[in-house]
Amino acid sequence: MPVTAVRVEQSDDRVVLRLDRPHVRNAIDQRMVDELHAACALLEADPRVALIIGASGTFAAGADIAQLRERRRDEALRGVNSGIFDRIHRLPMPTIALIDGHALGGGAELAYACDFRIGTPAARIGNPEPGLGILAAAGACWRLAELVGEPVAKEILLAGRVLDADEAFALHLLNEVVPADELEAAGHRWADRVLAQAPLAIRLTKKLFHAPRAAHPLIDDVAQAVLFETEEKHRRMTAFLERKKKGRS
Repeated sequence: MPVTAVRVEQSDDRVVLRLDRPHVRNAIDQRMVDELHAACALLEADPRVALIIGASGTFAAGADIAQLRERRRDEALRGVNSGIFDRIHRLPMPTIALIDGHALGGGAELAYACDFRIGTPAARIGNPEPGLGILAAAGACWRLAELVGEPVAKEILLAGRVLDADEAFALHLLNEVVPADELEAAGHRWADRVLAQAPLAIRLTKKLFHAPRAAHPLIDDVAQAVLFETEEKHRRMTAFLERKKKGRS
């Protein structure tokens, strides 16, 4: 079998992306980036919920420092990690990060790019990049403040604070904390909750949620017009009215 950094496990309505470099705690190297791009192409062509989990008790301990040390200006300007995390953020259907152990540096930024984050009590989330003479350039410098607020984001980015699971949950950075042996099942439970909604409504809602303020309310009205014409809307509303009618009888 060829060596892979990301194991892709597909089903009809979801895809599990398993980060699989356990010998380096799933550090994100160029191979992993390339394979995540291939997985994104799959999810763009056939939109499904994506669950991202690390193998062997670690989500992703950061970027591969051995590779990072050798990168120079031109590699930084190519946005190796920022490009893939932005692509994951823009996937049509929601993404769920399942965090056990460390999600540091690039691993944390991968988690920030997802729509939901579920952790175990062992989860640790932070951005220690300035301690290595660089900055968190793959989304944390702007995305983290949106997620936890400016004061806490500055503690993480400028003072090296690492959040444990309880702190991350209190800040809503983690949507749920579950025992390690229940982590993947919890991810599938969240996927089930998403998939109980109308798929096109979910896709358009995600698009609208991240659209610039100037695009609203026009973009909302256009998206709603599309949904108003779907059979799914008619079927779901008819079923709702029938249940309501039965409840009164």
